[in-house]
Amino acid sequence: MVELTAEERAIAAGSAGPAAAMAMRILAEMARLLGADRLIPIASAHIDGCLYHGDSGVHFAERLVEGGGRVAVPTTLNVGALDLLHPGRVKAAPERREMMLRLMRAYEALGCKPTWTCSPYQAGHRPRAGADVAWGESNAVAFCNSVLGARTNRYGDFLDICAAIVGRAPRYGLHLPENRRATVVVDVTGLSAALRDSDVLFPVLGHWLGAELGTTVAVIDGLPAATSEDRLKALGAAAASSGAVGLFHVAGVTPEAPTVAAALGGVPPERTIRLTPDMLRAARDRLSTTAGSEIDAVALGSPHFSLDEVTELERRLAGRRARVPIYVCTGRHVVRVLEREGRLDPLEAAGVTIVADTCVVVTPILPDPAGDRRVLMTNSGKFAHYGPANTGYEAIYGSLADCVESAVAGRVVRDETLWQ
Repeated sequence: MVELTAEERAIAAGSAGPAAAMAMRILAEMARLLGADRLIPIASAHIDGCLYHGDSGVHFAERLVEGGGRVAVPTTLNVGALDLLHPGRVKAAPERREMMLRLMRAYEALGCKPTWTCSPYQAGHRPRAGADVAWGESNAVAFCNSVLGARTNRYGDFLDICAAIVGRAPRYGLHLPENRRATVVVDVTGLSAALRDSDVLFPVLGHWLGAELGTTVAVIDGLPAATSEDRLKALGAAAASSGAVGLFHVAGVTPEAPTVAAALGGVPPERTIRLTPDMLRAARDRLSTTAGSEIDAVALGSPHFSLDEVTELERRLAGRRARVPIYVCTGRHVVRVLEREGRLDPLEAAGVTIVADTCVVVTPILPDPAGDRRVLMTNSGKFAHYGPANTGYEAIYGSLADCVESAVAGRVVRDETLWQ
């Protein structure tokens, strides 16, 4: 039984308008189904429901607008189905394009910030550690819980916007401290120091983690103390794709895991897994769905590329031009910096297409596969996991360096040294 406060009951009865009443009733019923005893205030929200999946989502959002709906907490928007900065990039019939745009505009009308990025934490939306929030988008949820130390469950369409409008979320799951304790230790000290300090590891480690543990909270022991946010982002995104990981800890790196013992809450682990090179190579191989040497495109930026990642791409291109197109998905907060610093034209001249506001795996931007399925190379565990089903392209996984060298050569080039 969910116990609502007098204010919450009044909102459900219409005191704050029709949209807030509908949102509160939906939220309260969902809390009941989830076994929550009450609702809790939230500090912010991130909305995944703004991505077009059908007309019903458009009508729901527009009904909230018509009912006077406005978000009650700072709220950012995940990717939409259109690149609003480059309207011609998305291939869609006029009527479908209209619905995509209507959905995006409806969420703006609700007072959401038009960030249009799956990496809101790199666009300034960074709740404090311990804050309760209601975030959608699986990679953002994993990052918010794990790297920022804020507290959220995976709020899907359209529970996320209901929570944002009433400023509350069900009290259950990862909002509760006892559910944030790690129960499994993943020991990676058996991997080489060079591999543990390479960007190629983290999507593969995340892919293994999600497939092996599902929703179980684990603490990873043995990663470098200086592991960057971009690498943790890649780990969490892959783990949330192959499984449903909403929270992971990294000993000595993430805020709730100064030590392995702290992440475990002083309780012995239910299981300790010592990750071997063979286990990791098998996970890496599962990220590729073809073993050929030909590629038709390279896709980077799932989650969206940060400015640091764009800088590393520029460094690795080193003035060369790619023989196959490189698609880089990023947020407009990064595009603004690239424009201001005069870096967009050189990237385009090198064969790079910058995609903003959306992603090549969720909306039709890549050339249509003709005849046999085409091949996409990526350094993203999330792209590799979802790409074949969503785009019709086979996937080949490699490091950023592998992807750049392959794009320049026009065929697969992968450095196997670290995997030996």
